[in-house]
Amino acid sequence: MEVTSKLARYIKPYRGFFILEIALTILVALLATIKPFIIQHIIDNEIANKDLPGLYLIIALLMVILVAHVIVSYANTYLADWLGQSIIRDIRIKLYAHIMRFRLSFFDKTPIGRLVTRNISDIETLSNFTSEGLAGILGDLLQLSLIVGFMLYINWKLTLISLCVLPFLLISTYVFKESIKGSFNMVRVAVSNLNTFVQEHITGMAVVQIFNSEEREYKKFESINKEHRDANLKSVHYYSIYFPIAEIISAVSLGLLVWYGSKQVLSSEIELGVITSFIMYIYMFFRPIRMIADRFNTLQLAVISADRIFKLLEDDEEIAENGTVQKDIKGEVTFDHVSFGYEPDRFVLKDISFTVKQGQTYALVGPTGAGKSSVINLISRLYDIQKGSILIDGVNVRDYELSNLRAQIGTVLQDVFLFSDSIRNNITLHNPDMTDEQIWRAAELVGAAPFIRQLHGQLDYKVMERGGTLSVGQRQLISFIRTLVYDPKIIILDEATSSIDGETEELIQEAILKLMKGRTAIVIAHRLSTVQHADNILVIEKGEIKERGNHKELIKLGGIYAQMATVQFKVEV
Repeated sequence: MEVTSKLARYIKPYRGFFILEIALTILVALLATIKPFIIQHIIDNEIANKDLPGLYLIIALLMVILVAHVIVSYANTYLADWLGQSIIRDIRIKLYAHIMRFRLSFFDKTPIGRLVTRNISDIETLSNFTSEGLAGILGDLLQLSLIVGFMLYINWKLTLISLCVLPFLLISTYVFKESIKGSFNMVRVAVSNLNTFVQEHITGMAVVQIFNSEEREYKKFESINKEHRDANLKSVHYYSIYFPIAEIISAVSLGLLVWYGSKQVLSSEIELGVITSFIMYIYMFFRPIRMIADRFNTLQLAVISADRIFKLLEDDEEIAENGTVQKDIKGEVTFDHVSFGYEPDRFVLKDISFTVKQGQTYALVGPTGAGKSSVINLISRLYDIQKGSILIDGVNVRDYELSNLRAQIGTVLQDVFLFSDSIRNNITLHNPDMTDEQIWRAAELVGAAPFIRQLHGQLDYKVMERGGTLSVGQRQLISFIRTLVYDPKIIILDEATSSIDGETEELIQEAILKLMKGRTAIVIAHRLSTVQHADNILVIEKGEIKERGNHKELIKLGGIYAQMATVQFKVEV
């Protein structure tokens, strides 16, 4: 009931169609159950009395009912599926939009395969319920009620004899429903595990092959796949027990009907048409009960899937978007006693304070794990800090409207992610306001235009998943174009030239110098040769700023930076 009440919110926009669907369901049930009653009337009246004109008339009526039943059934089925798919579309869109607003910390601790399962497999399961299960259960219950009503009206004694086995069927149906519930939960867990494993290992196939781990990973997959198979076989086991039992009970009911009804026909207590209609009603009665059991299984799966979907929709991992400030920023960045940890009680940045004036270039250097990348992630509010404040042009970043803030900050990451799409769409990210002229201008600036012109289709060239058909340097150049084309006021470079050859790096460094003019830049670099001309350099170690100053000042200081410079320049020589 809790899940149904939550689903009702998504049905509300389609309540007119939903009411029509209920009306069609009632009409289908009525048209289906009236046919045996008419056939009984034909046998016991028109045929028994040899009333040929009356027979033609009632057969014509029966044909009209049959045609109407076909048309209404088609409309009912189509509307049910349309309604179900529309509701599912709305839920899937809302879920995907909700996921896109999550903090990055959510994705750090949640397997991607699990989110794929929620957005595809679980919603598909819910689709089966909204399209067929809900309306189907209502229709089956209504049809059962009408069948019992007609049977009692025709002959209540035959009804009691025929349905005396019903308690056994209800008990077996309840046991089946309870047994199958646990197995379906196991199936959903197994599907989630399987999706997670496949997604992660196909994405990381290069690592698997490089370390010759195919056999070990294959065995892991075999084990997970076996769990998936066993979970499904368990549900199949319950099905294979329940449906034969239901058939046997149905056959017993029919046998009792024939035994008792035949005696009454022979003693002229009832007409032959009554037996005929009851046989039809018995077949019609037990079919919906079996279908209801099956639909309840669909309902069980839907409840499990819906519960997971709604839990994700109710998750409070979204970035708080309470900011209302919308303005063109100039580029002054201030960290005021900032402390931050990916886990609240374990800080990776401790009491960090510095100010980057508009148009200045600040470099962050230090050992791996010192907290450099955390600093730049906080500027765009990819994560929220626990203590202190981060200001841009004197305004707290939390007070900016998030889209306005991020639109004016350009970031180039070391690990470039390219989508399986054209180069144009990888640069514009489907922004319709971005023109080819702007793309080529940025491409010329970073020196990427020559290699793009050599590609088949140029900007229409299809990049394979994660940019597999391009070199590391080419992927990095595209990420530079992606950043520059938006003309950001603040530029963040996270080891942006670390994976690029010397010639390409020289081109990019020249383009960066042109681009940085009049803009604020924050650069992370392991190679000190790339940050020697920065206005200020912050040396970060264990989450704290240990040294600050320009290149010459830090060399004279003879501290951590000077030691790093000595080691690196020796290596480079």
